[in-house]
Amino acid sequence: MEIRKATLDEVKDISRIHALSWKSAYKGIIPQAYLDELKEDFWVPSFTSWIKDNVLTVQLILDNGHSVGCVAYGKSRDKYLPNWGEIVSIYLLPEYFGRGYGNKLLESALLDLKRLGYQNIYLWVLKENQRARYFYEKNKLQCNKDECICEIMGEQFTDIRYIYSFNNSAKRV
Repeated sequence: MEIRKATLDEVKDISRIHALSWKSAYKGIIPQAYLDELKEDFWVPSFTSWIKDNVLTVQLILDNGHSVGCVAYGKSRDKYLPNWGEIVSIYLLPEYFGRGYGNKLLESALLDLKRLGYQNIYLWVLKENQRARYFYEKNKLQCNKDECICEIMGEQFTDIRYIYSFNNSAKRV
């Protein structure tokens, strides 16, 4: 297992990981028609821009040289939390769920955000995504009850904010 910073040459891998993870993790939560239509290259333009413009850092986790997961993070996109870091996404290929790879990606992102000077980090999770919520709670993130509504195919979904503070969790990282 290896974790390293992703390059522009790897945006197709990043997008593919996102799409395949969505199709598995959000089954029964997000409309199936959306998941069925989701293309593996859907996120290529976004990640190309984010990496090229240094908006987000993306780290890949590799198993025997193959990209099997990724984490994307950077400066908060929330104007009300300007001095916070944000983890935008953590996704794994479905066959790697539950094998500890997500823990390694989360730890690596938190360490890098701390190195960059952030004391407080947040991320958004679909309220209905119990597996992800358990994962973050197990890793010492706390739901602070902030909510954000998003819409997919005319259906509304609620994201809830989870936070992590190095001041309160110094033993963790």
